Amino acid sequence: MGCPRRLLLVSNSTLHGGGYLGHCQQHIQSFLGGKVKRVLFVPYALHDRDAYARTAREKFESLGYGLDSIHESCDPVEAVRKSEAIFIGGGNTFRLLKALYDNSLIQEIRKRVLEDGVPYMGSSAGTNVATVSINTTNDMPIVYPPSLQALGLVPFNINPHYLDPDDKSTHMGETREERIRQYHEEPNTPPVLGLREGAMLLVEGDKATLQGVTGARLFLRGKKPTEHEPGTDFSFLLIDSNLQKL
Repeated sequence: MGCPRRLLLVSNSTLHGGGYLGHCQQHIQSFLGGKVKRVLFVPYALHDRDAYARTAREKFESLGYGLDSIHESCDPVEAVRKSEAIFIGGGNTFRLLKALYDNSLIQEIRKRVLEDGVPYMGSSAGTNVATVSINTTNDMPIVYPPSLQALGLVPFNINPHYLDPDDKSTHMGETREERIRQYHEEPNTPPVLGLREGAMLLVEGDKATLQGVTGARLFLRGKKPTEHEPGTDFSFLLIDSNLQKL
């Protein structure tokens, strides 16, 4: 049997011109389906967890799903164990990962997703922590998690909110592409999928498909980055975690 994981990894929560999760709400409904009745929300990436939970609850209830926020539970581990689906929202990735470690949730979430097949949805920081590590996040390290290793639900990294170089810009700092190349200058670094805003990756077992309204850029260590359109089959990233050694 293959891995029962089901993931929806979204680049961003809000797309220009739309509301919270508006650009991916149809994907969410298709992903969760009719069997899921309640979603466990993890708001750890933002400081005001109450306000964040209200925003997420309003959205998910409008889609027909109840929402429980893990920060309201007296036992976060038990909340994960009882969850029908898990959604980790965006914000600061370092703050999020530290809270996951502090609440002993790394292994619990991994088990629920990879062994029990509980659907996992991430947005921005929530997508970052679904990968091997948070080394390719865009965020500032405002807190210090015990490790940069994340949930490892997929054997590669993602860079949400990926930005293409602007030829008209006078900014002289590194581009996103240059920073990812710097990451790949280190040995044994996995592939990095740059998800533009409006893009998302659907993972069902051993199959991964690029979805959304924008494309993605794939970075492999020692190779030129490649451009990919929605509909691209990225299943090979799930099968071989040692692509950088080819």
